[in-house]
Amino acid sequence: MEFYADKYNFTSEENRRFARSNFTKLVHTNARFEGVNTTLPQTQTIMDGMSVAGVPVEDVLTIVNLKRGWQYVTSQSEPLTLPIEKQINKLVAAEDALVPGELRQGQGGVNLGSEEFFEPPLINEQEEQVFLQKTLADSQTTTTDKALTVMYHNMRQQIFGVGNKRTATLSANKIMIDGGAGLINVPLDKWDEWNELIADYYRTNDMTRVKQWTYDNAIQGLDVRRDN
Repeated sequence: MEFYADKYNFTSEENRRFARSNFTKLVHTNARFEGVNTTLPQTQTIMDGMSVAGVPVEDVLTIVNLKRGWQYVTSQSEPLTLPIEKQINKLVAAEDALVPGELRQGQGGVNLGSEEFFEPPLINEQEEQVFLQKTLADSQTTTTDKALTVMYHNMRQQIFGVGNKRTATLSANKIMIDGGAGLINVPLDKWDEWNELIADYYRTNDMTRVKQWTYDNAIQGLDVRRDN
């Protein structure tokens, strides 16, 4: 088993401030899950409540809802729970889910490309609660390790009907913020490689490679809080 040390050492309040100071960048990146291709200045303008010519209404709503999700994540001081994950999903998937904030009922599926389809297991709410509690309570793992485990578990499980990657990413970042370990944010120029690793993880149910890659490429913080 790999050991993922925490790269950064913030207080939780410092980490919240660091996240808030990067809201535009975080929302801009997370919106790419929905194929939103706005520029960083366009994303900022939309987050400031103004319209941008040529940006579809659906993309504007995705950005606005992600902003609300990040505001929620950075305003909650209690540890991550399944109800908090549901609230995150309710915010980020407000416009595109039939029942935002509710766990997936029945079958789901993810298109991996080339006519390859991944079908996640049926969702058992109690099992998901136990998984989250056990992961967060594990004294042998770091904050960063817990966050990566929860993020990729939730993505593959497809625990919600819609918005799983957005919800999983914000949930994982709540763990990072609470533990003062920085943020998880994959740079857009590395998304092709990232998506290939995620697809491979869906096929194998082994998150080792994608966790290591994310640890190497996507943990962000401030140099003054670097835990050398």
